[in-house]
This record gives sequence, C-alpha cells and structure tokens, in this order.
Amino acid sequence: MGIFSRKTSSTNKSTILAQYAPQTLQDNSVFLPVTPYRISRTEAVQVPALAACRNLIIGTISSMPLELYRKSTGEELGKPVWMDQPCVNQPLSITLAWTLDSLFFYGVAYWRVTERYQEDGRPARFEWLAYNRVVPQYSDDNYTIIGYAVDGVPESNENIVTFQSFDDGILQRGSITIRAALDLERASQIAAATPMPTGYIKNTGADLDPKEVQGILAAWKQARTNRSTAYLTSTLEYNVAQFSPKDMAYNEAKQDYATQIARLCNIPAYYLSADANASMTYSNVLDERKQFYARSLQPYVSIIEDRLSMNDITANGNIVKMDVDKSFLRPDAMERLLVTEKLLTLGLITVEQAMEMEDLTPNGNGGM
Repeated sequence: MGIFSRKTSSTNKSTILAQYAPQTLQDNSVFLPVTPYRISRTEAVQVPALAACRNLIIGTISSMPLELYRKSTGEELGKPVWMDQPCVNQPLSITLAWTLDSLFFYGVAYWRVTERYQEDGRPARFEWLAYNRVVPQYSDDNYTIIGYAVDGVPESNENIVTFQSFDDGILQRGSITIRAALDLERASQIAAATPMPTGYIKNTGADLDPKEVQGILAAWKQARTNRSTAYLTSTLEYNVAQFSPKDMAYNEAKQDYATQIARLCNIPAYYLSADANASMTYSNVLDERKQFYARSLQPYVSIIEDRLSMNDITANGNIVKMDVDKSFLRPDAMERLLVTEKLLTLGLITVEQAMEMEDLTPNGNGGM
C-alpha cells in the first residue's frame, strides 16, 4: 500500500494530485473572489456566547483520534503517521482545532502538502493554512478553482487540500446577529465603566469653552470613582437620565442573544445557560452526548472524515474515521463490561479480543 514508505519532498513530481479541482458552490460567497465579511473573527469571538459555542464544537471534535478502516469489512488498519500528527511541528488536536475553526467561521479550510510518499505520491505531511493567507484562482467560467495564491505566491491544486463546509460560515450568515450582540456587550461595558447612572450636567450660567466642559466631565467621573458625594457650583445642576442599566434590560437582552447565537451555531441553548431554554427533560450523560453529537458535531466530523477519505489522500477501499465511540461516546466501564460479558457468553468474541476492546495490551490480539 505504501502508506509507511519513505517520504519525499512535496516539490517532487507526484502521480496523484493532492485534490481535484474544487467546485465553486452555488450561493456560497466563500468562493467568490472577494468575501465582504461585515464582521471579523477577532470581533466575533469577543461575544461570550459565540466563543462558548466555538469551543464546545471545536474543543470536542479536535480531541477525537483519526483511524483507518477497510471500507468493505470495517477492519481497523495500521494508519500512516500523518493521522497521528499531520503537521510536523504541532499535535493532531491543534491542527484539527484550527481546521475546524476555519470551517466554523469561514466555511472553508486549507491544508498544504509538505511531504509525500515516493510509491504513490500521496501526501505524508501537511500544514494548516490560515484563511486569510489563501486566495483561490478561478477558471474562466468561475465554476471550478484551478489554483491558489498562498501569501501572494501561486500554488497549484496539487499541494492544497480544501475542506468545504456545509454553509458559508458563521461570519457570513450570522453577521447581523453577532454585530448586535457585540454592540450589546459594548453598551453594557460603558454602563459598567460609568460609576453613576447615566445623566447630564446642566449649566445655567455663561457658556463654557469645550475644553472646560471636558475638564468638568473628567473631574466628575474621577470624583465619583473616589466618593459618592458630589459638589456643584450654583450654575451647574446634575440631572439623571431615566435609562439605567436595569431600565435598559441588559441582562435580559444578553440572555436573548445567547439563545440566538446558540441557534446560529446549532447548539442546545441550555449549554450556554440561556434562561429562556433552561428547561429540559432528564437524560443520562451518554444520551445527552449522543444528541449533542448528532445535532451539533456530526456535520463537522463528516466534513473531515469524507475529505481525508478521498482517493487523493487515502487509497481506494480504505476510509478515514474519527474514533467517536472510543472517545466522546465511550460508555462507562460497567456498561462496557456487561456488553463484553454478553458477547463472550454468545461466543461472538474471544477472551483475547475482549481484552483488546478494553485496551488491555499487549495481551490483546498479539499486541496490536
């Protein structure tokens, strides 16, 4: 198969391209020459609810190991080195995390091939590329991508692996909601930074120079930081505006936007402690994880699995899978032992296979 063979540089001539020319997806603005994002990723992650959704999805999936299986029989195969560490200078979890981050925010992610196997030219090592480093080059009809520019340097499809998402990313489809949530965070921050309720100082005397006005306002704020008692001259009067943080309902608005962000990210709202959706029926931990996986994680997992299973990366007949059942959806020890005991009683597995299922190596299955 050549998956463990000696590697060579990605600049050498390969017999298999790193990917086929990706299609420009209809109504997906990620693949337009210029993507008019109305909010940046740096701004978006300042919204606590969005940061929590991002970390829930990416933090959970990036911890799952990659495994190689034979498609026809489901047999687990020895996997190439890149499945444990795609990038030579960072662990698998970091590479997967930032790949998922690009999919989450931009709807597309890029890897560049850095090493290849000599036997078949398939990739042996990769590096993750940040979204803003890559500019697609389109065919004349704009239906396919014929190449890329990485940091302004042309790069062919041969060395770029593209992960295409199921939509155009949250920065595109959720920009209005995220912007409103960010404005709410800024408004509440201003209210918290102001020691006294919002108000204005009325001058009944002669008009003051703008510089004097600024000096009075600065002195007022500084004085209110040190003491609650204030002193004003006979010509100045302080009037409280009837819009305190409580009147503005910042807390209620934040809960509402937390719910909206949860909907944008397809995350159950109670994961974000959104009060409007706090009620839920009883379920055990494993059942709850299964629902979360099916509703929120499965689309991203499928994107990674399906792309890495394509023939330009993995040989025909084999398939790449994330080991969800042995990580995120792994039952507790007692439940696993009950299942194993039943399998042994029915003669469906041997003691050695049962030991292997519980990772009791090297006794299990000859140490594999």
